[in-house]
Amino acid sequence: MNRLANATSPYLLQHADNPVDWYEWGQEAFDAAKRRDVPLLISVGYSACHWCHVMAHESFEDPDTAALMNSYFVNVKVDREERPDVDAVYMNATQAMTQHGGWPMTVFATPEGHPFYCGTYFPREQFQRLLLAVHNTWTSDRANVLRQGAKVVEALTRHGAFPKGPLPTAETLALAVDNLRQSFDPANGGFGEAPKFPPSMVLEFLLRYGEREMAGLTLERMARGGIYDQLGGGFARYSVDGSWVVPHFEKMLYDNALLLRVYTHWWKATGSPLGRRVALETADWLLREMRTPEGGFASALDADSEGEEGRFYVWTPGRLAEVLGEDDGAWAAEVFEVTGTFEHGTSVLQLLSDPGDADRFQRVRRALFEARERRVRPGRDDKVVAAWNGLAIAALAEAGAVFERPALVEAASSAARLLAEAHVDGGRLLRTSRDGRAGSNAGVLEDYADLAEGLVALYGVTGESRWFTLAGTLLETVLTRFADGSGGFYDTADDAERLFQRPQDPTDNATPSGQFAAAGALLSYAALTGSSRHREAAEAALGTVSVLARGHARFAGWGLAVAQAALAGPVEVAVVGPPDDPRTRALHRAALLADTPLVVALGDGSGNGEVPLLEGRGLVDGAPAAYVCRNFACRLPVTSPEALRAELSHP
Repeated sequence: MNRLANATSPYLLQHADNPVDWYEWGQEAFDAAKRRDVPLLISVGYSACHWCHVMAHESFEDPDTAALMNSYFVNVKVDREERPDVDAVYMNATQAMTQHGGWPMTVFATPEGHPFYCGTYFPREQFQRLLLAVHNTWTSDRANVLRQGAKVVEALTRHGAFPKGPLPTAETLALAVDNLRQSFDPANGGFGEAPKFPPSMVLEFLLRYGEREMAGLTLERMARGGIYDQLGGGFARYSVDGSWVVPHFEKMLYDNALLLRVYTHWWKATGSPLGRRVALETADWLLREMRTPEGGFASALDADSEGEEGRFYVWTPGRLAEVLGEDDGAWAAEVFEVTGTFEHGTSVLQLLSDPGDADRFQRVRRALFEARERRVRPGRDDKVVAAWNGLAIAALAEAGAVFERPALVEAASSAARLLAEAHVDGGRLLRTSRDGRAGSNAGVLEDYADLAEGLVALYGVTGESRWFTLAGTLLETVLTRFADGSGGFYDTADDAERLFQRPQDPTDNATPSGQFAAAGALLSYAALTGSSRHREAAEAALGTVSVLARGHARFAGWGLAVAQAALAGPVEVAVVGPPDDPRTRALHRAALLADTPLVVALGDGSGNGEVPLLEGRGLVDGAPAAYVCRNFACRLPVTSPEALRAELSHP
């Protein structure tokens, strides 16, 4: 076992028995490189990454390759999910040098951490040649290598802040919709060409904007394609083709949390039965397969099992017949499009239309699911990441309330309790935990922002003011530790470890950017408190949306969604009444079902409490009531769900 045997990251532990003399990221590695006078070889990946496993098996488990690495380099293994800041700065360097990026990411750097040669996956023989070439260059042309590293660092640090425009207007959002339409696939949904990733944040914006054609087609095609697990629920990371047929099979917590929320909102906007089914199946998958014993949610499921990508998920007509019998097997092959869409004659299940015989379908589906459960399962990365759990808390709380599934709300509350107890220390947040014990990595902007967003949503569903209070504490840290002085936010705090570049990226990637997530949480908190400080910070952080909307709207989906909410108010709804009174619950449900950007405060009607929106909002003639407000200016209270729905239909 090497040094990684003591790591907490499941990804690092996968490499603990490599013959490579790995170090974790830290000062020990830098000191060793300086003492030995050799470069750093920094390998960045994550547990569910298929090509990371391939390179590990080919190179890092190979004694000859390991001997070269150990002789000529100090080798550092980084879990990008634990250290997104390290990943971000070296990904910037990799993209600058190679014009593309990905994982595994392979970086050669000076003992000071300055990158001078970058790449991604290398086959073993090519990697061995590269190791020798870098070693030879380091020993024979050191000055040139150092100049190259200095030039890279200078180029990356020379760029100023991302350009900002004014607060987005209705015209800005219309331009963004036009820009999205230019890359929209009218046949299959989604944007651009293969590979296709679920455009969760863009779909959130389109639904809020009322553009249901692009959103609805994309949501339906994804739900019926192979990217969606037709037996067990939940979505794979992306589709390798343009039609959502063959996925890259890893399943990520963040994708499924974001998609659960979007499908819930699609149902609220349209009443789509497919939206309801997919939302609930995805929620059930989260609770069944991703929940940890401590109440949090694990990060990912691997793509591979038994050494093969997708083996757990694919079928052949013969295997269907073995499980179901000849008649049902042939029927299932037709229903699920089992025609050899994947490797070795196997197929990923699709459901291009709902079968006419619903009872037969449910019986067949259940039998296939039970048979699949007996297969060797993909590995699970069981670390709990604060940001992604924040996304899950928001999605589960909303879905539980909307679909009247208390178990989902309780799961969201359990995750919030774990985060509050294991990750939060005063106003500071730790990014990861495992087995209930927090790691040592400081939270980054997305951790604070996404968790605050989830806590505000959970408060709106449960009325537990502790979640509102904790959200405020986290957002205070965002304002005081992450601000860049020009209306935006850095991705790391002002007292975080100093890297050669302080990362700052306002654009969405697989998850909302930290900046846009912060804008959304700040806006919601301002709506509950009337705080102009939080509102102004949110609006300033949205300045980059105006720049991205015209030509790069796909990378600003969450910012556009937040901007839409800002233009709409958002609407503030205070629901007051005894919590056990069915009239209070009916008003509360009517508010949560509204298809408009809003925040909800729930109180007992005493007219006071920790949430400013509830102050002075009392019962009406002893009856529960709802107050619809904008900027803390409220209309006359209403006491029936029908009247509340009427108020919300004309915000």
